[in-house]
Amino acid sequence: MRCWLRLMLTALLASSAFAAAPKRPITHEDVWLMRRLGAPIVSPDGKWAVLPVTEPSYDPRAQVSDIWLVSLSANRPPRKITSTAEAESGVAWSADSRKIAFSTRRAGDEVPQIYALDLSGGGEAERLTQLSTGARQPRWSPDGKRILYVSDVYPGLGDEANRARLRSQRERKYHARVFEGFPIRHWDRWLDERRPHLFVQEARAGAPAKDILEGTELVKQPGYGGRLTQSEEELPAVWTPDGSSVLFVASLNRNGTAYSELYTYLFLVSAEGGEPKRLTEGTATYGTPVFAPDGHSFVVAVTPAATNYVYNLARLTRFVWPFDAEKTVVLTLDFDRDPDVPVISGDSTTVYFTAEEAGLEKIYSVSIDGGPVTTEYSPPAGVVTRLAGGGLGQAFQLVALWDSSTTPQELYAFTPGDPKPHPLTRFNVDRAADLDLFPAEHFWIQTNRGQRIHSMLVRPAGFDPTKKYPVLAVMHGGPNMMIRDSFGVRWNYHLLAGNRYLVVLTNYTGSTGFGEAFSQAIQGDPLRGPAEDVNDAVDEVVRRFAFADGEHQAALGASYGGHLANWLEATTRRYRCLVAHAALVNLESQWATSDEVYGREIANGGPIWQQGAPWREQNPVRLVGNQAAGTGWLTPMLVTAGENDFRVPLNNALETWTYLQRLQVPSRLVLFPDENHWISKGEDSRYWYGELQDWLTRWMK
Repeated sequence: MRCWLRLMLTALLASSAFAAAPKRPITHEDVWLMRRLGAPIVSPDGKWAVLPVTEPSYDPRAQVSDIWLVSLSANRPPRKITSTAEAESGVAWSADSRKIAFSTRRAGDEVPQIYALDLSGGGEAERLTQLSTGARQPRWSPDGKRILYVSDVYPGLGDEANRARLRSQRERKYHARVFEGFPIRHWDRWLDERRPHLFVQEARAGAPAKDILEGTELVKQPGYGGRLTQSEEELPAVWTPDGSSVLFVASLNRNGTAYSELYTYLFLVSAEGGEPKRLTEGTATYGTPVFAPDGHSFVVAVTPAATNYVYNLARLTRFVWPFDAEKTVVLTLDFDRDPDVPVISGDSTTVYFTAEEAGLEKIYSVSIDGGPVTTEYSPPAGVVTRLAGGGLGQAFQLVALWDSSTTPQELYAFTPGDPKPHPLTRFNVDRAADLDLFPAEHFWIQTNRGQRIHSMLVRPAGFDPTKKYPVLAVMHGGPNMMIRDSFGVRWNYHLLAGNRYLVVLTNYTGSTGFGEAFSQAIQGDPLRGPAEDVNDAVDEVVRRFAFADGEHQAALGASYGGHLANWLEATTRRYRCLVAHAALVNLESQWATSDEVYGREIANGGPIWQQGAPWREQNPVRLVGNQAAGTGWLTPMLVTAGENDFRVPLNNALETWTYLQRLQVPSRLVLFPDENHWISKGEDSRYWYGELQDWLTRWMK
């Protein structure tokens, strides 16, 4: 009996200790090894969703990314349906919901090709394409018999000639890049003569591919091209409802982006080929068209080109089909937020979309005929992203990813009218369960300039309100972006906070999610005003919270946030130290060396040679004399950059470093030879966070 009682007591004590076990601070391993979910795609019958899931690793060779199948009609666990070394991208469902197509590179492929996987019949994925230039962005025809896709080709050459051209480039003994026009590079890659073309072929292995744009006057124009993204040049394209034609988006002034914004237009081309017909005029940028299930209309996001402002809201716009420009309806004309990709309901009456709102991202809806925008789901915390839908009538299903600063990303089902989303996956729930993560606290301030500004406060692990904590101001990039209540990887709020710091995150003037006028208010004031907003937010935290240590402050940022860090270096001594990653220090050299040019000219009120006020008054390098005045260029600074960053080229980090060393300011330069604008490799990221914490410890004692 005593033995039994002893065992019971031991078990009770153990369970009590387990239940009361303290949560622990987050580590880099926790952040980096969380699974990362891509965009879900819902089957046309509304019964399934597929989504890519990456399982990260510090060893790039061990990292995998595969497609998972999620049931939307039955309570079944998600199932991995691919298992290969290379990731899949651009997943598309066939109209009968039996097959998916995607782009990937498998054994024997020199470049990515289109593969099809029969989910109803089982078996391995079958390679459909064999182009020498590769294939991506597959789209099934409405009858499921053909595949539409994109490939980058050398103009005027067939596939064999393209193959020979690629082979000769690999074999040539010299290495040179030659250009006669803009652009020449983008993000982290140099551009060449290839342009995106549309191909159509039967949906079977070995079927011949037809370039439906080959030989047209459109592709012969020097300004022809698509939309440059972080990884490729997009040519958004969809089949028309009857499968006879392809509706797509392309540009005509790609070669003029040194002196103009990039404009895109809607075009229509026969699926058999021929000269495309241009459907739209004016100066705007079009998103990817989405046809309503009934085939009577399509919806697309249209963004006016920059004229007086570098930032303009996109507007969801409905066009009738067959196309009639006179019957166009702007659905979100009076909605003062930037809508994401539209999703049209199964009965073709309602358009759903997400949009940012004061640190959150919500689901909205609007009638396809126009009218007021309705809030469908407003999360108490976090952001709803990658909205997708499928299914006709009552079978319509709406899914999206949701995460917050304390909850890693998972897939959820959202039912219009139901305030509670239904979780569909648990990829990261267990890994996050024992982490000591305080929710982001949203607050507003009235700045000294009279602006109402939104911020968030993140408390450190093991927070004790009786203690004093140094304050870190973390400044987001953009500038036309928003600090979001989300679980980041590159700049994780809780990893920055650790168990030592209060993190203050401010949506300064110019941020998105607060209306078009607020985003445009940065015009002509590229650095000073937003930096003052950040300083005012830090002051408010110190004033409002007794546990905020106003004597120990630091500020850090990347990209535009790094630009602000360099401005703070030049204008104030209030911070114990600063950290700038991928940061411009010289407005003029950044304009001349970045991969994007014209937008900076618009933002600063004219070209450099006109020397308007922003170029003269808000350029950190022009304020080096502030050191003599004792107001700037005196703060210890950590400068970091990726050597393959073409958005904020390496010369900016080297200029910053040279000024700091010349002025004998305590400083440290950390360069990553294999990184671009972001630090995306696991070991590099872990090292960067270590450098950051060491720098803060050194100067925030």
